[in-house]
Amino acid sequence: MKIKIYITLKAGVLDPQGKAVEHALGALGFQGVEGVRIGKYIEVVVKEPDRTKAEAQVKSMCEKVLANTVIESYRYDIE
Repeated sequence: MKIKIYITLKAGVLDPQGKAVEHALGALGFQGVEGVRIGKYIEVVVKEPDRTKAEAQVKSMCEKVLANTVIESYRYDIE
């Protein structure tokens, strides 16, 4: 199963990368751009035919390795 994982900073966590991109876009003439947030996108292929077990695996991956759950939240889609 192919799993698409989206990791973003939680609301209220400062995003210095997002601010840098926001300022760069303004400097390049893109007016009205605000609230830029930078995140991560990860694809994982899990050779687990059982969807429930695959979902448990991806949750464990995110909680233990892929996301810092203190400051980041995650969501995923299973195909």
